Amino acid sequence: QVQLVESGGGLVQPGGSLRLSCAASGSIFIIGTMAWYRQAPGKERELVAAAPSGGRINWINYADSVKDRFTISRDNAKNTVYLQMNSLKPEDTAVYYCNADLTTYTRVTRNYWGQGTQVTVSS
Repeated sequence: QVQLVESGGGLVQPGGSLRLSCAASGSIFIIGTMAWYRQAPGKERELVAAAPSGGRINWINYADSVKDRFTISRDNAKNTVYLQMNSLKPEDTAVYYCNADLTTYTRVTRNYWGQGTQVTVSS
């Protein structure tokens, strides 16, 4: 069974930092784009950052609201994507979801979501 498991959320004060991790597990043959989304109460889910496979920095996309504060990175050997969040603001409070395009050994490609991890920025 293929799944994405996030960790690293929590409560942090404004200006603080958190690092989210998302590990893909199961019968994975290829991992395509890995991304982080977030959803705040009463708002639609939005893309935070996306890192296509291939590793070129200029292929990485960030939401304007997190540019220069958040950094997405991948460890392909560990099938893991990270989101380093610095200078956190109260408006960053949301449930953060990992998302990835995964191809299994049966050559089936699907888009997968993690279960979500809560990030709360508050004093």
